[in-house]
Formats: sequence, C-alpha cells, structure tokens
Amino acid sequence: MAAAKRGFATVLQSHLDAIGAPNDLPVIICGMAGARQGWVEAGYIDTPAHLASILARAVSVPGLPRDVRILPGIAQRDPKAPDVMRGEETQLLGALGADATGDAVVCIPGTHSKWAIVKGGTVERFATFMTGELFSVVSRETILSHAVANAEEAENVSAFKSAVVAAVEAPALAANLLFRVRSSQLLHGGSAAAARERISGTLIGLELAAGLDKDRAKSGITLVASGRLQELYRLAFDTLSVPVRSIDAEEAVRRGLSMAAAAIWKL
Repeated sequence: MAAAKRGFATVLQSHLDAIGAPNDLPVIICGMAGARQGWVEAGYIDTPAHLASILARAVSVPGLPRDVRILPGIAQRDPKAPDVMRGEETQLLGALGADATGDAVVCIPGTHSKWAIVKGGTVERFATFMTGELFSVVSRETILSHAVANAEEAENVSAFKSAVVAAVEAPALAANLLFRVRSSQLLHGGSAAAARERISGTLIGLELAAGLDKDRAKSGITLVASGRLQELYRLAFDTLSVPVRSIDAEEAVRRGLSMAAAAIWKL
C-alpha cells in the first residue's frame, strides 16, 4: 500500500540507487506487487501447481528501461476451500527447490500463515490462517487489550506452552480460551507479559490444531520462519513433540528469487 502511494517504479529505483545497481540490471519481484491492486497483476497458477511452473509464468512490467518481472501467486479454486498466496510460493521454491522430490508439509507463519501440502515438487493443497492479524486485533481492539497493557518484553514460556496445549486439545473452545486470559488475570493475578503469551499460544495452538493430523505430527513439519515467529512456532511444535525441519524465511525467499532469476535469464 505504501509503495502504491509513492509509485512502485519510484520505490524500486530508490532501492537500486542505494546499491549502485547498473541501469541494465534485471529485477525479479514476488509478493503483493503482483496483486490486482499492485503494480502489474501477475495472476495465479492453479493447484495442483508445480513449483517449477512459477518460473515460466513471470509477468513483465511494461514501460521501463530495464527488464522487471513479477512472479505469479498460487490459487486454490476449490469452492469448499478457496485460497490464494502471493510471495509464499517463492519461499516454497527456495525452501524445497524446483526439482523437489518426496512429500512435505510446510508451515510458513506470518500475518496470514500458510500451510502447504507439497508432493514431488507440486503444491497439492494449502490453507491460510489469519493468526498474526488476529493476534494484533485481539490484543489491541478487544477487552484483552487491558490484560496486555504495558506488557514487558519478558517471555513467559510456561504460559505460552500451556495455552498451545489447551487450544490443540479443545479448539472448539477458542472464544472461551481467549476470554479466560482476562478472567484468570482478574481472579488469580498474573503479568501482562504472561497474558500476551497466553493469547499468542492460544491462537498458534488453534492454527496447529487445524494444520496437524496424526500422520503429519509423526512425519514432521518444514517450518519456514525467521526471528521471533521462528522461536514461537518451534516452541509450539516442540511442546507437541512434532519433529521440525527449520528454514530461515528470509533465506528461503532470496533463494527462490535467485532460482527464478537463473531460470528466466539463463544465468
């Protein structure tokens, strides 16, 4: 949204100028720049979508002195479970590779977390969870904002882990579990930091309750995340004794973009 206000070309050029990029340097982009309300609509590849097909469907940005391409997203057009992703397909490409073999269940946490089922390099199905956005809204715009007011940065691992377990064991009680954060603090005390961790643990636990089944819990998860999110999701999976292969999200997107660039410009 900020780039749209300033102008996508202006924002891109400011970054290129900052690194002293030559005028003929090509550029590859992923994410919301390719959305309908973005720079140039890059469309979607429908599931089942092979990761290598992303490379062939990049869209050129017209009217520029340099070659700029935007990668497409992936769409799941199942009327019972419609879904879309933009940017995460590039992370999947970087995390698994265009010629990936075998099966993987990939969790990509964020404002809108993605869970993808990938078989032999093909994204069979995926699901989006508004976990990060819900945390922001619940902790700032509901009665629970009082419970987390002036929360310190200190972590409360036990509060987080217990909230994860409670949510996984009884996801149908989601609304009740969230309110308990407030009522427990009023009746039994507790810090704002603990309340924040309980909200976080509850929402992440609800996501895991939907994303995991017995087979996935046994075979393990590929986690593509960075920083605090990587720590939280790793702790949540460890709490549930789910094996995890962790890949840095920033590194995954860089690798995905590099793979795309190499394929498009035959580097």
